[in-house]
Formats: sequence, structure tokens, C-alpha cells
Amino acid sequence: MALEDLFKVVKDRSKADTKPKTDAKTKKPAAGVEIPKGLLFKCPRCGTVVYRDDFERNKSVCSACNYHARIGYRERLEMTVDKGTFVELDAGLASLNPIEFPGYEDKIAELQASCGMKEAVITGTCKIHKYNTVIGIMDSNFMMASMGSVVGEKITRAFEYATEHKLPVVLFTASGGARMQEGIISLMQMAKTSGAIARHSEAGQLYVTVMTDPTTGGVTASFASLGDIIIAEPKVLIGFAGRRVIEGTIKQKLPDDFQSAEFMLENGFVDMIVERRYLRPTLSKIFRTHNYTRAEEYKGGAGA
Repeated sequence: MALEDLFKVVKDRSKADTKPKTDAKTKKPAAGVEIPKGLLFKCPRCGTVVYRDDFERNKSVCSACNYHARIGYRERLEMTVDKGTFVELDAGLASLNPIEFPGYEDKIAELQASCGMKEAVITGTCKIHKYNTVIGIMDSNFMMASMGSVVGEKITRAFEYATEHKLPVVLFTASGGARMQEGIISLMQMAKTSGAIARHSEAGQLYVTVMTDPTTGGVTASFASLGDIIIAEPKVLIGFAGRRVIEGTIKQKLPDDFQSAEFMLENGFVDMIVERRYLRPTLSKIFRTHNYTRAEEYKGGAGA
């Protein structure tokens, strides 16, 4: 299948699958019944209430309106990579306090304990449908996946590893932007990561960006927008400055769908919108189209 045909298939599928199902009914617990905490999930978009286990089995996607909830790096790994193939890179890197921002070290320590990760991005090698790949996943649970010195360094090293070993990179982006607690050092990561991506591209290797909710600020203005192919999940927020800032500057009302994945697709900023359930086979087709080869015939199974 040619790449342009793949784009058309994905676009048609996205239009069909993102329409709310009109026959979906909201489930409400009986009055006076005490519901155990965490048993149910209420969709913030359409209000449908479902069992959390069912919601998570559906890849944290609402079965009524196709809302794609934010997920952590563990869930993302489990649904993306071949089982047992992920090997983390640069696991020991952790942030210091380069500009001695008050309370920053305590905040980092607290997040490391609660999130189970050293920083807002995890990188490593894996197989996706038996294609050897370098993967990076930003996790918005860790300081809104803001970009600091360690985030920039880990992404840079991931691209350098991929360049050396002639591997494609798949990077899941989700960020509130540059990390203010590191000042200009955080902004420098925009240039550093962009340079590593350019060298990877010059070596003839593929870079696929998967934009998840939200992808904003300096991350959008640098490595998130530099993919050879840019994929987005349905309805995610993609932008640089916030809506209120822009409206206050230009003194105009913005469209309701401004900064949505669908708006970006319509205006050429992303190449395709892909639901989670279709992402693995879509990545596999992209790798095959770009002449990457599998280690052996794929026999199924996902998970970190």
C-alpha cells in the first residue's frame, strides 16, 4: 500500500469512527447505592458512565463518544510495543536544580515517588510488530511533561542512538511546554533536540511523531513538529500559545475547534489522525513502506 493510500484510509476511518454514537445510553448508579471508589469511569466529554475495567480494556477510550483519555507511559508501552521487547535507555538520568529554583528539588522527588519514573519522558528500544524501533513516551502525570534539561537530553540521546544503529524513532508527545523552573536551560532543549533530529534525518532514518493530549508550547515548536510523518490521536489539543493568550493578542474570537487535531489535519499540520486501536498496525505499515525489515515473521502480542 502506497503511503498516500494509507493516509486516505486512515482519514476516512477517522471520520467514521469519531462520530458520537447516538444510541449510547448513560448508565447511572441507583440512588442511595454506595459505589466503591475507582469502580466506575465517567467520560468528561459525553457523561457516559462505564465500569473502569471495561474502559481500560478499551484502551482508555470512551465507547460512546470515542474520547481518548490521557494515559501514562506504562499503558502506552503495553498497547504499543511487542511484549517483552522494551529496553530502557538512560534510565539513571534525573533532574538537578540548575538555576536553584525554590522548591524544585522537592517537587521532583515527590513526582518521582508518585509516578514511578525519574523524569517526564521514558526512552528505549523495542519492537513494534517485529520492527526494531527507538521509542520515546512523554507522560503528562510528571509535571505536565514539561521539557527540562533531562527531557531534552534523553530525547537527544535517543535520536543519537537511532542514528548510530540505523533505526526509526517513534515519539509520543504530550507536554505543557518548556519547564519554567529551569529557565533558559529548558528553552535550549528546543535547539538541541532539533539538531539531533536533523542528523537522524540526514542519515536517512524515519521519525514518526504521535501527538497526544496535550501537545503545546516549546515541545510543539520543536521536536513534536519535526516528524517525517505526524500522527495525532482524535480530538487532542495541539498548539503553541493558549487560546486566551491568542484571542487577547489578536482581539478576535477563534474557531471552536481551533488547536484540535482535526483542525490541524485540515490545515496540513498533521498527516493523519489514528485511534489507539489502529496505531500498531498503522506504524507497521509505515515501517514497511519505508523499507525497514522485520527480524522475523510477527506472531502477535503486545505489551511492555
